[in-house]
Amino acid sequence: MFVSGLELWQWVNQAKAEAIASDVPLAEIDWLLQELAGLDRLALRLESFKDLPKIELKLSLSELAQLWQRRLQERVPVQYLTGVAHWRHFSLKVTPAVLIPRPETELLIDLAVEAVKSYSVNPKSHWVDLGTGSGAIAIGLACALTNARIYAVDCSSEALAVARLNAENLGFGSRVNFYQGLWWEPLAFLKGQVSGMVSNPPYIPSSTVLTLQPEVVQHEPHLALDGGFDGLECIRHLVETAPDYLESGGVWLVEMMAGQAEAVADMLQSHGSYREVQIFSDLAGIDRFALAYRQ
Repeated sequence: MFVSGLELWQWVNQAKAEAIASDVPLAEIDWLLQELAGLDRLALRLESFKDLPKIELKLSLSELAQLWQRRLQERVPVQYLTGVAHWRHFSLKVTPAVLIPRPETELLIDLAVEAVKSYSVNPKSHWVDLGTGSGAIAIGLACALTNARIYAVDCSSEALAVARLNAENLGFGSRVNFYQGLWWEPLAFLKGQVSGMVSNPPYIPSSTVLTLQPEVVQHEPHLALDGGFDGLECIRHLVETAPDYLESGGVWLVEMMAGQAEAVADMLQSHGSYREVQIFSDLAGIDRFALAYRQ
């Protein structure tokens, strides 16, 4: 589909007014056009695309307008509308079967890499991503820990289909093994052999899930959000079960919600199987990650 730069510019101006009225970030319009029209940020910022005689769109202008109305009226996240989420330097396929990977979760990969460097964790052994969703963490680990074998687990077959596709598309299909099941259950053959466990588990209290912004509560999978009564149900399970799978010195690393750091640190310290419990903050300064090592 081709459209003139002027026509697209006129649509952009209308979309901006609608975004402001609907309290949707203006940046999402640019993001949509980068994905669907191949325009770069500079052309969008300077509005230089207005002078182009024709621009190739992945869909018609009327279809673009319909898509934008779904964003405004149904509060569908823009990543689901385009089927793409950018995370680290990857373009990941996303569907409503998987949580949209967040920028703060990128730091889990950096923390894992730092643990390998600083504490002589075996980089050639087995690393697991429990609750893989889109496969973002597993792919991030495969990219950063080039000698490691990665195992990704999810209880959702729909999520695993997305994760597998992402691994294949990004060239990590042979490096990441996917398993369907609950947490460690499909990985009994790895007991005592895992060098690192990384997880972004559900950690939002059940009573809080329904109060989240409509983009989240109406469209993202509650299975990936709801962490039980206090939000710590899944993390508590990972604290209890990981020592059976981690080798001595193996890494236990999770993302958590603001306000949960003290409880998670207490769990790890009182369990008796972990040492060097550490809490790390995200880029906003919120305590977001807990890391410990198997005794």
